[in-house]
Amino acid sequence: MRVLEKIRPERDDRQSSRSGARPAAALARRRRVTAAAFLAPMLGVLAVVAAWPLLHTIWFGFTNAELGGGPAQFIGLHNFASLLADPGWWRSVVNTLIFAALSVALEAALGMVIALALNRRFPGRFLVRAAVIVPWAIPTVVSAKLWAWMLNDVFGIINAVLVDLGLLGRPVAWVAAPHTALFSVVLVDAWKTTPFVALLLLAGLQVIPGELYEAAEIDGARPAQTFFSITLPLLRPALLVALIFRTLDALRVFDIIYVIAGDNPASMSMSVFARQQLVEFQDVGYGSAAATLLFVVVAIVTVIYVRAGGLWQEA
Repeated sequence: MRVLEKIRPERDDRQSSRSGARPAAALARRRRVTAAAFLAPMLGVLAVVAAWPLLHTIWFGFTNAELGGGPAQFIGLHNFASLLADPGWWRSVVNTLIFAALSVALEAALGMVIALALNRRFPGRFLVRAAVIVPWAIPTVVSAKLWAWMLNDVFGIINAVLVDLGLLGRPVAWVAAPHTALFSVVLVDAWKTTPFVALLLLAGLQVIPGELYEAAEIDGARPAQTFFSITLPLLRPALLVALIFRTLDALRVFDIIYVIAGDNPASMSMSVFARQQLVEFQDVGYGSAAATLLFVVVAIVTVIYVRAGGLWQEA
C-alpha cells in the first residue's frame, strides 16, 4: 500500500506536467501564427522591393547584358570567372575590408569614450548630447562634399592650416594620393558615424544598474577594474549590435567614397567598382556579377558576426 501511495503522486505529477505542457505548446503555436500574420505584410513588401531586384541582379550576372544592347544571353559563370581574375576587383575587395576594419574599430573606440563621457552628469549635458548628433544628422552626400572641399590640395582649409602651422611643407592631395586616399575616407566616415555608435552604447549604459558601481566603489575597485568587470560585460549586447550594423554598412559603402574620391583605384570599394562597370562601362552582366559577389561577402560576414556574437555573449 505504501508503495502504491508513492507511485500515485508521481503519476499525478506526470499527468499534471503533461497537461500543463499542452497549453504551453498551444500558446507557443498561437504566438508563432500571430507573429507570422503580423510579419506577412512586411515580408511581402520586402519581396517586391528587395528580393525581386536582388534575384534580377543575380540573373544578369550570368548573362552578357549591356546597357542599350540587344537581348541578354546566358553565358554561365563567365562573368564570375573573369571577375575573380580581375586585379581591379581584388583591389576593391582589399580596400573595402581595410575600410571596414579601420572605420569600425575607430568608431567603436571613439564611440565608447564619448558614451562614457556623456553618461556622466555635468552642466550642459543635454546640449552636448544634441551637439554630438549633428555629424550623424547631416546627409552623407552633404558631409562628404564638405570634406572633399576641405581636403582639396588647392583650396582646402586642412592643407592651409597644416601648412601655416609648419606641419606640412606643401599641400597634400589627400583624396588623390594612393597612400592617403583610403585613410582620408576612413577618417571622414569615423567623423560621420561615431555619434551613431555612441548613441547605441549610451543607451546600453543607461540600463546598467547604478547599485553595481556603488558596490564596486565600496569594495575599492579601480575605474579600470569597474569598466572591465561591470561595464563591458553588461554592454556586450549594445556593442554587438553597433558592430554588426556598422560592419555591414562599411562593407557596402558607396556614397561617402564615391563623393570624396570618385573612381580612384586607391580607395575604390566593391560598390564603387560595381557601379563603374554598370554605368561607365555599361557592362550590366559584369557589374551585376560584382554586385552579386558583394552580396555574398556581406552575407558571409553577417553569419560570422552572428555566430561569433553568440559565442561572445555566452563567454
